Amino acid sequence: MTGLGVAAGVASACIPSTFTDPGLFGSHILSFSAEVVSNYTATAPYQTTVHHPTIEVQDAEFCNVTVTYTHPGQDDLINVEIWLPIGNWNERLLAVGGGGYVAGRFSYSETMMVAGLGQGYATVTTDAGLGSSSYPEDWALLSPGNVNLYALQNLASTSLNDEAIIAKSAIKDFYETPQKYSYWSGCSQGGRQGLMLAQRYPDAFDGIAATAPAIKFPEIFASFYWPQVIMNELRQHPAPCEFAYLAKAAVSECDAIDGVVDGVISNMDDCHFDPFGSVGNVFNCSDTGKSVHLSKAAAIVANATWTGARSSDGRFLWYGNGYGSDFQSSQGAGIAATDCSNGTCVGAPTALGTQWIRSFIEKNKSFDYNTISRHDFDRIFHESVAQYTSIIGTADPDLSSFRDAGGKLLVFHGTVSLNLPPKAVEDPKGRLLPEKKLTPGQNDQLIPSKGSDDYYDSVASRTDDVDEFYRYFHLPGYGHCSGGSDASPITSFEQLRSWVEDGRKPETIPVTIKDSRGQKFDRSLCPYPKKTTFDGGDPTSSDSFSCKE
Repeated sequence: MTGLGVAAGVASACIPSTFTDPGLFGSHILSFSAEVVSNYTATAPYQTTVHHPTIEVQDAEFCNVTVTYTHPGQDDLINVEIWLPIGNWNERLLAVGGGGYVAGRFSYSETMMVAGLGQGYATVTTDAGLGSSSYPEDWALLSPGNVNLYALQNLASTSLNDEAIIAKSAIKDFYETPQKYSYWSGCSQGGRQGLMLAQRYPDAFDGIAATAPAIKFPEIFASFYWPQVIMNELRQHPAPCEFAYLAKAAVSECDAIDGVVDGVISNMDDCHFDPFGSVGNVFNCSDTGKSVHLSKAAAIVANATWTGARSSDGRFLWYGNGYGSDFQSSQGAGIAATDCSNGTCVGAPTALGTQWIRSFIEKNKSFDYNTISRHDFDRIFHESVAQYTSIIGTADPDLSSFRDAGGKLLVFHGTVSLNLPPKAVEDPKGRLLPEKKLTPGQNDQLIPSKGSDDYYDSVASRTDDVDEFYRYFHLPGYGHCSGGSDASPITSFEQLRSWVEDGRKPETIPVTIKDSRGQKFDRSLCPYPKKTTFDGGDPTSSDSFSCKE
């Protein structure tokens, strides 16, 4: 049969009756739908897909399958969407993650599916029974005071293994042969989902690419409100321009530590910027168009945000964001954001934190988070960790089963940059937003990279051969899933595939850093805990750097 005939034969199988019950224990399949999608054209930009270069899809044809099912007794309704290429399947499965409070099956995951489709993958996403709503208020509470724990469990873990089983069954039904390899790709919530799969479902995927994973989710989401607590306690909310000034000052002081002035702090641990030394400095405030003196309050809030959440008696709770972080964030996701549009500055906390506090800690949609005191924050943080770590903590350091199954894990996290244009990024509602004006700094402004450092260290401490299956890289100047210095690891997915299928372990990851003038600096990033070190020569060439312990 000709290639065209094979394609036609596969297309004719794109009907609901082709697909059979996958035998998913504890579930009940309610329906299958299937339709051929022809002449599909779309673009998947690298700023969205994270681990892939920009992919152009032209006139593609695929079978769009939706499987709807429930877990009897849990009153849930979950949809798994699978795209099965017609005519150019590469015999592999790619599952994509979600973002924010969305498990998947929304605009962000759809773009990642486009990238997979364009490379010949069968690709899958799940809504975990939560729909596409970005608001946890729509599903988090069964009634005031009562969290829908089954829904949270579906987001956290259960739906992830379910979709792998369902997608593999659909592939076998449609192509009459199983996939040769299966992969996961995700950032933020999607990064956390990838790590959860490695921890709890080690046989689900052969390779996992995870960036900016929300490891220790209860700590992270509670700590999003930490800088706002400090401002409420001070009864002062500095203007965004004050934080922008401090971000620039921090990066300017620490940029050259690695021997190259490229707009990024490559060695964050060696940066010890003191914001209090800038108090009283005069500068032009872009928010007001007037000259202002940097306030002590701005230094206090910046220092608290950089050092991280602490209890009222000074105990460490969670890590802070890196020096130069975009506290304000043009995407509304800055954890120390303020709003001065009405002439008086007030707190503008990220919804990711306030939604967590309202829905999962206070369990009250009407709770006034503006009243949270330092002691209230102690309680909120403790309850967050105590109630939800076992459900969505995603920090189990025992990856021995994943290792023994032959799985490979590539993890990335952004560090800090200065005055760089963010690209399309994920806002607190999980939407993709267009390019905005220049910001004072972009690292991962939401999820501290120290959390990813800590997790890798915990796995390495109990696994001698960790580098044989788990490699972790810092992305200098990279924002939360995009933006910043634009150092997207666009080759990483292909490197993961080579590691899984050919045994070629990625010793370095090539990226290109762009400073605020558009100057490009090529780097070959080294796996943590090694550092990419400048050896002299041309700072724009990756040949001038090496990996050092």
